[in-house]
Amino acid sequence: MARPVVSRMLLTAALGLSAVAAPAAASTASASAAAAEIPLARVIPAPAEVSPVAGAAFRLGPRTVIRARPGPAAAVGDQLARALRPSTGYPLPVVPAAPRGGPTISLLLGAGERRLGDEGYRLSVTPEAVTIRANRPAGLFAGTQTLLQLLPKEIDSPTPVRRTWSVAGGGIVDYPRFAYRGAMLDEARHFHTPDEIRSYIDEISRFKINHLHLHLADDQGWRIQIDSWPRLTTVGGGPGTGVDGVGPGFLTKADYRDLVRYAAARYVTIVPEIDMPGHVNAAQVAYPELTCDGVAPPPRTDTAVGYSSLCISSETTYRFVEDVIRELAAMTPGRYLHIGGDEAHATTEADYLTFQRRVLPLVAKYGKTAYGWNEIAKSSASAHAVAQYWNTGTTNPDLVAAVAAGTRVVMSPANKAYLDMKYDPNTRLGLSWAGYIEVRTAYGWDPANHVTGVGEDAVIGVEAPLWSETLRNLDDIEFMAFPRLPAIAELGWSPAATHDWASFSSRLGAYGPRWTLRGVDFYPSPQVTWG
Repeated sequence: MARPVVSRMLLTAALGLSAVAAPAAASTASASAAAAEIPLARVIPAPAEVSPVAGAAFRLGPRTVIRARPGPAAAVGDQLARALRPSTGYPLPVVPAAPRGGPTISLLLGAGERRLGDEGYRLSVTPEAVTIRANRPAGLFAGTQTLLQLLPKEIDSPTPVRRTWSVAGGGIVDYPRFAYRGAMLDEARHFHTPDEIRSYIDEISRFKINHLHLHLADDQGWRIQIDSWPRLTTVGGGPGTGVDGVGPGFLTKADYRDLVRYAAARYVTIVPEIDMPGHVNAAQVAYPELTCDGVAPPPRTDTAVGYSSLCISSETTYRFVEDVIRELAAMTPGRYLHIGGDEAHATTEADYLTFQRRVLPLVAKYGKTAYGWNEIAKSSASAHAVAQYWNTGTTNPDLVAAVAAGTRVVMSPANKAYLDMKYDPNTRLGLSWAGYIEVRTAYGWDPANHVTGVGEDAVIGVEAPLWSETLRNLDDIEFMAFPRLPAIAELGWSPAATHDWASFSSRLGAYGPRWTLRGVDFYPSPQVTWG
């Protein structure tokens, strides 16, 4: 993908790099001596436990092999090898048994450590070997992402770099604080292609994000194929849809299933969302019978909210809703199905509660856990659901009452975690209704005590939503997501005791050159000393 030249020049200047003028420059430059190894603690998210050992570095070389038994461990090994080969030029075969005495990266399942859970890992580094042990394949994958950050930044070069590749000696024991660590991408306001979504998955998985929430329908467009209601995509995803009428397109079922498989290979679970009973104008343009008067509303390409509502008293509404939930559930192996529920200003309070009482159980009928914006907490039917807290305040009596009845919570406060908010008044993209969010603001809160009365035992995790009213391409996605997404990722993964701005900003600054080498168009925040 072509990248804006001005943006690239800005990034390289901010990082103090000679123009990533070309990967060729990196490939011909030779490092005659190894720089000091990267400290084991200099990774994002911060590890739970770090035990450095001086003088015990491992050196990656042309004879290094990746040892992994056939199956899931070998699949993780193959991904690691593909990440390492372009910059090192080494063959790095993935083998079930390593030659005696040769340098080895071992990926071993069956750690047998309860505290590691499904996603934790133990990494040890000696002069002879790097060993990653985990209970489950997701933990092996998380460990390899840490290993990649412990290698010199040139590991992210797309072409070979002549230098010494070494990893500092010692050990890491690491596991997540919260089980759910998510990012959200709005496909409705502007359609982002499967290739763009895959690129985003690649980047978020580096920071141990394990859910990608796709907002697939809103007033401005419908972006997922539903066979029983085909005009949703032929009309709702057709030309002229999206904000300003410039974001047409939709995911076929084949596209969606391919994205689910691609994400799963990186231990990311896709969470689909169809927002209702509000945010449904695109559906009603396609099917006027979803309105109470049977008259199609005009298409909307503006950014207003709160004006549309399904007809709560009509059985056609519930036939439509069940068809959509049934088809989405059938192609979604993940646990959650998001039914929206926010900003239903055109739906009366009584009608809203009626709608949720009928719709939330439908999600369970098709084998999924219902998930919605925090407004669903007003309904007693949300007791077995997950409410996503997006409000900007720190009190919410409805949410507190729902939590007492069993509702679990994902924290996404808009004034902390919304990646579409501008960094400052001069940011060329984004909105500002929830305030300006610089990196320190995104980092400076605790999901466990953000809302009074909602404690850590009720919070299953965090999510960073990225709405696309002002986004048009992958560069825009990257510019708004990075470097704030790693801040949210660290809040979700790392122990609360490691939460420290000085440490995080130092690690983030050291990470910046890696984005530049990969061509990621990130925002070089002045709050961070880069590279």
